[in-house]
Amino acid sequence: MNLPIRPRRNRQSPAIRGLVRESRLHPEQFIYPLFLSGNDSNEEISSMPGCHRWSLAGLVAEAGAAFDEGIRTVVLFPRISDNLKSPRAEEALNPDGLIPHAIRTLKHHLPELCVITDIALDPYSSDGHDGLLSPDGRILNDETIEILCGQALTHARAGADFVSPSDMMDGRVGAIRAALDSENFTSTGILSYTAKYASACYGPFRGALDSAPRSGDKKTYQMDPANRREALREAALDEAEGADILMVKPAGLYLDIISDLHAASSLPIAAYQVSGEYLMIRSAAAAGWLDETRMIMESLTAIHRAGASLILTYFARTAARCLQARAS
Repeated sequence: MNLPIRPRRNRQSPAIRGLVRESRLHPEQFIYPLFLSGNDSNEEISSMPGCHRWSLAGLVAEAGAAFDEGIRTVVLFPRISDNLKSPRAEEALNPDGLIPHAIRTLKHHLPELCVITDIALDPYSSDGHDGLLSPDGRILNDETIEILCGQALTHARAGADFVSPSDMMDGRVGAIRAALDSENFTSTGILSYTAKYASACYGPFRGALDSAPRSGDKKTYQMDPANRREALREAALDEAEGADILMVKPAGLYLDIISDLHAASSLPIAAYQVSGEYLMIRSAAAAGWLDETRMIMESLTAIHRAGASLILTYFARTAARCLQARAS
């Protein structure tokens, strides 16, 4: 055949494939989600096999091991004891609470580690919602934001590098930016959950934190999975209000949204490979239906290829080791 153009020439060996590869992962792109228990021992999470709720000592050890593998950033999620939960989530403002204590401990032992904290009320609320509830069951947007600002300041005072509002209240990015700046935390960044969808993929995470809503659902504040253009509106608002990084959650089922935000904004785009996505891969691999490592790397490459320069993933350490093995 007379074929002057043969695309397969660029695929014929590992060296050539590497030469023309368009999307490249690196451990520094990964943000490693870590759960805290507040207990003296580490606990395996039954809803997320392979993940743990860490004691403070375990948290430092795990974050240190990840740092040695090239992962420079972690994000912290607390499991709060039921006796500390309340309708107004007061524990979220405790300067000596689990998260502020963890930030200070990590910064003492690993000063070069970038620490991100979750800003939302659901781990602290006896109602299990990201916002305050009215007597008739509505989520109170503006009243919630007042507490979120206090929570963000509590974490900034403890030394957090970024605060990450995951609540999806209207106007919370601008309010948190103003609150941080008012106390001269102008260097504390905001990684905003810009397009957080009301997904069925969050169940294992809620089991890990015991943070499921006690009644109702989160559809009045998390986004409708059917909506695409709405994410652009949220992104424009968050960018105008002072967000430093925009996030899409979940990641794998929303590659089109990642691509849209990457095209629409000059800010870095993050994506969260959530607990349900993690469990689907782990479960299929445990059943022998797919190669776990190959599936992990393919899924992360797809998220990066879509436009996410930062990826939150429970597979961060596995992926980092795989990349190191490829390089050696």
